Amino acid sequence: MRGIRGAITAGGNTEEAIGDAAQRLVSTMLVENNISTEDIASMLFTVTSDLNASFPAEAVRKLAGFSQVPMMCALEVDVPGSLRQCIRLMMLVNTSASQSDIKHIYLGGAAQLRPDLI
Repeated sequence: MRGIRGAITAGGNTEEAIGDAAQRLVSTMLVENNISTEDIASMLFTVTSDLNASFPAEAVRKLAGFSQVPMMCALEVDVPGSLRQCIRLMMLVNTSASQSDIKHIYLGGAAQLRPDLI
């Protein structure tokens, strides 16, 4: 089992913006790491306090194959000066890939969080 990290900034605090961002992040993580939904053990989303219009997990459950994937959402620590409108994800997957083969995904404004990984 491996953890795959990802993050993305949403285009605003609306159900549509949060949902679009969450779906884009998850889809990109799957493609870049050659993962199917059957490989996913669980997903934990966090959001910054300025994103409260919707749950990212709710939008991802609408994607094909995700209805049985355990997901949870939580509030990110509200550190002064930190990136706003950010959705973070820890995806746990069953894989034989080595740690160095895992591709962590940071999209939009979240690319500044881990420039060493992109």
